[in-house]
Amino acid sequence: MTVDTESPVRPMNTVTEDEPLGATRSERLSALAQQHGALVTLVIAVLAAWLSFDTFMTTDNMQNMAVSSAFLAVVALGMTFVIVTGGIDLSVGSLFALGGVLAAWGSQYGTAVALLLPLGVCALIGFVNGLLIARSRLAPFIVTLAALLGARGILLAVTDEGSKTYLVDKGSFFATLGQGKLLGIGAPVWITVGLFVAGAVVLRRSRFGQYVYAVGGNEDAAALMGVPVARTKTAVYTLSGLCAGLAGALNAAWLASGVTILGSGMELEAISAVVIGGTLLSGGFGFLSGSLVGVLLLKVIQNVINQIGSLDSAYQQVVSGGFLAVVVVAQTWLGRRRRVL
Repeated sequence: MTVDTESPVRPMNTVTEDEPLGATRSERLSALAQQHGALVTLVIAVLAAWLSFDTFMTTDNMQNMAVSSAFLAVVALGMTFVIVTGGIDLSVGSLFALGGVLAAWGSQYGTAVALLLPLGVCALIGFVNGLLIARSRLAPFIVTLAALLGARGILLAVTDEGSKTYLVDKGSFFATLGQGKLLGIGAPVWITVGLFVAGAVVLRRSRFGQYVYAVGGNEDAAALMGVPVARTKTAVYTLSGLCAGLAGALNAAWLASGVTILGSGMELEAISAVVIGGTLLSGGFGFLSGSLVGVLLLKVIQNVINQIGSLDSAYQQVVSGGFLAVVVVAQTWLGRRRRVL
């Protein structure tokens, strides 16, 4: 059998911008709801919060919410690639914290070290995850859970069991990456927007992106079509580790320190944001714009709970968990409806 390696592999089990000519109205509506339901919900939530709280749409609140969303969004970017392949990465929360500590420690030697050290270490851990999952065919849940524990162990070793906190010189260029502003908007927000634009082009328009969709749609069929399955899986886990390390470094620049207690539960937030944004946990379907909307929706919910004031912060987790359950049920129902139609 001859495989045409020059023609891009079409994503499997995905909905593209161009619906089939024979698609019924119900099919198109189901597809639109699956792709843009989170965006509609975000718009409704923002309008409701705007009308309910005078301080919600203030400049300071919007800027703080945008910057705090940027770090989770970068992690969610890498997680989207992983989940589209049908995998999962539980190590990103620990890698986020490790990246922040390594960046803060490295900042004393200059911006280059502050960035390259966390990116290199976290990408290497992601690469090892990918190798074990793709080559040894181990379960992603177990491999990345082990990486979560391992990264926390490295973090504790670097900080003497958490007793040391490395500070970032606020006058350094590295600190500017986290605290600087352009046109009144924080630098991390601009960096995140740039990463999402680049990531969207890669996922939707490049051959690698088509490979990612193909592996998530049907791994065996993708292999028969000539898709480098193992290489693709290794690449997405490396990318996930790289994104987590970068998010941690930017957070350290923003806080001007490497805080060891951060990142706990961040992997669940990232997974929630990606799934809320419309990416299927089963793989083969997803898009980065949806993940960004999912991050913003989670942050709006958290901000609204903070605006209420009388509710404990634990309600954030309760509401987020309940919302995620509703989204997963809705996704499953829409997917079955489209197959039936």
